[in-house]
Amino acid sequence: MPREYSRTLRINAQLQRELSSLIRGELTDPRVARVTITQVSVSPDMRNARIAVSQLGSDNELKAAAKALNGAASLLRRALGKALKLRYVPALRFVADEALREGDRIGTLIRDATARDRAHPAAPGEAAPPKAPKPPPTPDDGEG
Repeated sequence: MPREYSRTLRINAQLQRELSSLIRGELTDPRVARVTITQVSVSPDMRNARIAVSQLGSDNELKAAAKALNGAASLLRRALGKALKLRYVPALRFVADEALREGDRIGTLIRDATARDRAHPAAPGEAAPPKAPKPPPTPDDGEG
């Protein structure tokens, strides 16, 4: 019977907490100042971890932050080894998480479209949009 909260999920959550505090407390690189870890995904063999990060600012700043974190990955991995009780500390690979940015962009497009629709209501003398034409009667309708 599988557990409700597997070991992989527990390690993902623990790595996310520890990495967040390490990035805030240990790294002085200004490129990683406002980085948020959005997701940690450890491989089933616990040897590799993919860490998705997000940051306020431009896409270029986010990519620079991910590059800076990948440069500091060995330092962070060593610090994780001291803080966690794991046989193997996974190799860390940081990637830019653009899903939040894409969601914001789509939300902005929807808000703009609805605002434009509200700004241009149909005038009282203007005809309503045409209705769909009624389909022709079929022999089964009893007409004929």
